[in-house]
Amino acid sequence: MKKTFVLAILFVLPIVAYLFFLSGTTNFGKLAVLTENLQEVPPVNDTILLKNKITILGFLGSDINSKRANVLNLNQKIYKRFYEFDDLQFVMLATNGTETEVTELKKELSALADTKKWKFVYTDEKQIQGFFDGLRTNLKLDDSKATPYVFIIDKDLKLRGRDEDIAEKTKIKYGFNSESVAELNNEMVDDVKIILAEYRLALKKNNADRRK
Repeated sequence: MKKTFVLAILFVLPIVAYLFFLSGTTNFGKLAVLTENLQEVPPVNDTILLKNKITILGFLGSDINSKRANVLNLNQKIYKRFYEFDDLQFVMLATNGTETEVTELKKELSALADTKKWKFVYTDEKQIQGFFDGLRTNLKLDDSKATPYVFIIDKDLKLRGRDEDIAEKTKIKYGFNSESVAELNNEMVDDVKIILAEYRLALKKNNADRRK
């Protein structure tokens, strides 16, 4: 009787623990859709597209050096952990004329990890502002057309995030502050895991349906 009870406990406890963490405050399972029908990054071309990719999107503006630490934080805490996933890309918007500074930044990144998933788009301030406004967030770009916040865009051109952020006591969390290592570690890592798991599960389901 005792053996049966112990075996039952050993079997049930891991399942209970798994279900508990699965239903945690990060709403594991799916990220909320916050904005739909996003446009492609300007200027629209066939080289860098958001459609059919999971994108970590950032705005570096015209002062690349002031955002250097943000990019390095993102590289260390998010990029190096997830860049090997085939459909994931990191797209950063910068203003025309910053190509030299970005090249130096990419050299620094290349010493830390493979930079094949880092993609930089150059355009003018008006197009950057218009594209950012299309995200329809509660955030703003600074005078250099930059923000420390980065965003998760899914394969269907939808901005994904949290419709309730307990830590900051706000109803909606549109992006993640790349100035904060703690926020990247404690929140963004979880949400990137969720979006990747969502698409992996969808792929498995599609493959299973085809075999029926």
